[in-house]
Amino acid sequence: MSKILEDLRYADSHEWVKLEGDIATVGITDYAQHALGSIVYVDMPEVGDEVTAGEEFGAVESVKAASDLISPISGEVVEINEALEDSPELVNEDAFENWIMKVKVSDPAEVDALLDAAAYAKICEE
Repeated sequence: MSKILEDLRYADSHEWVKLEGDIATVGITDYAQHALGSIVYVDMPEVGDEVTAGEEFGAVESVKAASDLISPISGEVVEINEALEDSPELVNEDAFENWIMKVKVSDPAEVDALLDAAAYAKICEE
């Protein structure tokens, strides 16, 4: 069973969001990293890029497959997890500690449209 944290919001495309003030931390879920297998590359946006909810912002590549990353939130990228550039496998070790980007959110209400932990758990069971 994949780990699902109660204090996060989730997209049905398997990204998670933690909103603190107007900054959203975004990563892929434990379910997603298990499904992908050994991650060998994380394609991230640049600091200063604008991301839009529901649109691609990067990709994760594993030995099995490549998967687009879909932004669960809109705003400006203010930080990327540079550790993943040299050590993408960190996502496999802990998908919640090893986030991908931080975004200054343009519309905090978008978070309310995301899934809570219980709703996301149902998707993972299907």
